[in-house]
Amino acid sequence: MKNKQVLFDDWGMLDYQTAWDKQEEIFSGIVRSKQFNRSNNTEHPTSNHLIFVEHPHVYTLGKSGKPQNLLLDENELLDKHASFHKINRGGDITYHGPGQLVGYPILDLDNFFTDIHLYLRTLEEAVILTLKDYGIIAGRFTGFTGVWLDADNEKARKICALGVRCSRWVTMHGFALNVSPDLDYFKNIVPCGIDDKQVTSMELELGYKPDLSEVKKILMNHISVSFEMEIV
Repeated sequence: MKNKQVLFDDWGMLDYQTAWDKQEEIFSGIVRSKQFNRSNNTEHPTSNHLIFVEHPHVYTLGKSGKPQNLLLDENELLDKHASFHKINRGGDITYHGPGQLVGYPILDLDNFFTDIHLYLRTLEEAVILTLKDYGIIAGRFTGFTGVWLDADNEKARKICALGVRCSRWVTMHGFALNVSPDLDYFKNIVPCGIDDKQVTSMELELGYKPDLSEVKKILMNHISVSFEMEIV
């Protein structure tokens, strides 16, 4: 029995470790439900969640990432009021901070489609459509995840990073859309391990600071349509 209802929650501003712990709790609960169904030959529906959040300044390093892509030592992190976490998603290093919309879809892909590449492309498409609503033409960069501007020329710059974990077709972690963050914080890392490309934000591209609550509504709608889900 496929359950396409998705519980939405906006955690507001929340420190990274607390958000990660809450994600893990939800993720583990869904995995346990699937294990129970399998062990008992039952078909109780599993839950799906979509979480929006902002984080205080933090750098996170994926399991395949290189620590040297963080260009700060412990004292410099303190000076920047930033923290650092090694985590269990894919991808390399990235930055999260105020003004960046972070999305954590914790979905049982058995309720939608069991294809992790399609999952990533569908998330990217929802972001691309959101940016299009603001007149920003974005797309994909062959060989890289995320959403890019001018990916076909030397001006290529990333506006949204993706990094996910998937186990038993349950997802966690997700995407980070640069709405209006302080882009100087990206200068302290080699973003996603790519040392010859720039990052950008909606604010920089538009010349004004978009309303974050409006961006959330538009993006949530595109996610729900792209995945054919019902947000509750």
